[in-house]
Amino acid sequence: MPQNFRQSEILQLARDRGKVVVEELAAHFGVTLQTIRRDLSELADAGKLNRVYGGAILSSGVENIGYEERRKLNPDEKDRIGRLCASEIPDDASLFLNIGTTTEAVARALLSHRNLMVVTNNLNVANIMAQNPTAEVIVAGGVLRRADAGLVGDMTLEIVRHFKVDFAVIGASALDEDGDLLDFDFREVRVSQAILAQARRRFLVADRSKFNRTAPVRIASLAEIDVFFTDVAPPPPVVKRCAEWETEIRHLAQE
Repeated sequence: MPQNFRQSEILQLARDRGKVVVEELAAHFGVTLQTIRRDLSELADAGKLNRVYGGAILSSGVENIGYEERRKLNPDEKDRIGRLCASEIPDDASLFLNIGTTTEAVARALLSHRNLMVVTNNLNVANIMAQNPTAEVIVAGGVLRRADAGLVGDMTLEIVRHFKVDFAVIGASALDEDGDLLDFDFREVRVSQAILAQARRRFLVADRSKFNRTAPVRIASLAEIDVFFTDVAPPPPVVKRCAEWETEIRHLAQE
């Protein structure tokens, strides 16, 4: 396999998994450990990966992966996470849904629910929920972020604070081993924090690509979340902290 194609696939695996391991990559590509280490070093020199013991993780950076590219990451798992989360939301409920590809999956899974009130700062979610004839959809207006059809800013915050809903369903760009939920845009984080503050129960939806990633702005701790819906069990330190905080973890292997 030509080196540039191998490194492109290594990057894609890192985006899918959050971390790549030298031994696993060597077996996957049928090359030596030394070859993989050289690939990882070159990718690190290019600022695309950070080397860690035994492998590499995605670079921290200050910008998120593009929205369309995020949609392509683990789409089947995100749909299943969406259905798992939606199964915990009854008919006749009120809820917030924020910006994110996994919250869009939750919206799709809610299309058969009846008599929902959905408040969102995500035009993609609003368009999805518009297909549910019994749902009332309220868009928290603000400054349009064209990259992902999100609405952010003071106007969005003001609208969110007018509501007190049954459920908040939020996503995050990263989840570190301290159990902190992280994101890239301070304006979006302020909205997510307001959403959490105005809900009786708080749900996080995030797939495994968010594990071991980092981002510069803190949203909240998993201690502030009631249920974390994901596709695989999080890293052991996160599982331990969730047990201490009484934050439930629901993942697809438990279905």
